[in-house]
Amino acid sequence: MDELTIRTTTEDDWQEVRALRLAMLADTPIAYGEHRADAEQHDEAEWRSRGRRGQTPGSTSLVAIDASGEWVGMMNGYVPDAATGPLLVGVYVAPGHRGRDAGVADALLDAVERWAAGHGTTLRLHVHEDNARALAFYERRGFVRTGHTEPYALDPTRAEIEMVEQLDGATPA
Repeated sequence: MDELTIRTTTEDDWQEVRALRLAMLADTPIAYGEHRADAEQHDEAEWRSRGRRGQTPGSTSLVAIDASGEWVGMMNGYVPDAATGPLLVGVYVAPGHRGRDAGVADALLDAVERWAAGHGTTLRLHVHEDNARALAFYERRGFVRTGHTEPYALDPTRAEIEMVEQLDGATPA
């Protein structure tokens, strides 16, 4: 794995957050509950708000930055309610940085798991039924399908599969 920095985002990162989000939406539209055309219309205040998620209690926004300073991946988490516990959302790794050897997805998920362990005993996520690459990654990392699905926000005829992982060393919320 090349040198990689994993850190939380800040409000001042808004331009990088915007650029990475637009790249995410162009690369894998089924992975997110937002259309690129809608995201392109957000103003600076919205992007600053998204950057602040890295500092907001009950949430995290983590970015992977390579040795050249390029933002190459992102994962976010938040706790919607006590029953759900920590929820992993907004996962993306740039195409040139994917795969086990690159280590970007693993490094980001390790950081999200550390954050989540302070908020509950499991980490939950929803993944589009047609996103085979993501399903394989999560299964390799120990997530299991719960048997629950929910309609995909942008196309209710498709489903998102719920998966959950037991967190080592977690403290109950």
